[in-house]
Amino acid sequence: MDPDVIAPNLKRRVSGVTATVVRLIPIQALQMAVVATGPGLPAGVPHLPLWRVAFLPRDRWRVWHARRNSEMVLGLLLRWGMGRRFRLLFTSAAQRNHKPFTKWLIRRMDAVIATSAKAAGYLQRPATVILHGVDTEVFHPSYDRAALRAELGLPHGVIIGCFGRVRAQKGVDLLVEAALELLPSRPGLSVIFTGLVTRDNAAFHGDLVARIGAAGLQDRIRFLGELPWAQVVRHYQALDLFCAPARWEGFGLTPLEAMACGVPVVAADVGAFDQLIPAQAGTVVQPDDRAALTDALRGWIDDPGRLATGSVAARAHVVARHRIEDEADAICDVYRQLLA
Repeated sequence: MDPDVIAPNLKRRVSGVTATVVRLIPIQALQMAVVATGPGLPAGVPHLPLWRVAFLPRDRWRVWHARRNSEMVLGLLLRWGMGRRFRLLFTSAAQRNHKPFTKWLIRRMDAVIATSAKAAGYLQRPATVILHGVDTEVFHPSYDRAALRAELGLPHGVIIGCFGRVRAQKGVDLLVEAALELLPSRPGLSVIFTGLVTRDNAAFHGDLVARIGAAGLQDRIRFLGELPWAQVVRHYQALDLFCAPARWEGFGLTPLEAMACGVPVVAADVGAFDQLIPAQAGTVVQPDDRAALTDALRGWIDDPGRLATGSVAARAHVVARHRIEDEADAICDVYRQLLA
């Protein structure tokens, strides 16, 4: 295959960037000759071995779409050091002041995409803002939530979910503290967490488990661990309410995934959450504010009618504005402009 666009993934460990490449490229490949390169990619992703990139013909321009500093560096080496005809594109999700070397790299890109308006504000150059999307055919409401819960071993009543790695950055402790306040007076309420606990976060996780056990709520506040992706989707579909209490995010896809499954969201104002969550489908609170988070959760779980209308609104919002096909189309438009 002689590609028009190459999206490198120079990290073996699965990350949010890797997930973005894996999600987007099969869809983009329906429109253009788009391939990934690098290690750690599943077999279903159109792929070009990295060594072959250096030997592509110099007969025309191609796009090198980097999402990490290392990938920008390699793009520059391929163009400046090896004479490859690459238009260099970088996507940034970071919402912080970039280090001098990163700024230097960004200035040498032919174009830049930002995943949110906040991220664009840190780039110090013009950028096209393209929000992430989700696959609304994969993420959809359950056809029989009661049966799904029984199959997954989850309780009836109201379930709040929080998915992602178990660490302080994700605000897991804030939700645990809110749950310790809310659950004693609401016997039908439970909270589930999914996600990996890394060795460096074992003490953090252990402290939370101890506090939950001391309150006698270990059967109603549960850490399910890291689950296969298909099971994560099914657990989204079993929820009544999703919570994303992170202290920091680059973008944050979990609220979109939850809303696509018909689940309203309470989230902290980090990442792109304020751009993703409309008032009818969720609530955005200040980060690291346990009291505000608790009040927002209370406002949803104590109002079944609001949960029902929020479910419909959440799904409709994602289908109308945040489909992954729309994200893929917008990025392909940038590719075409660079190749024109």
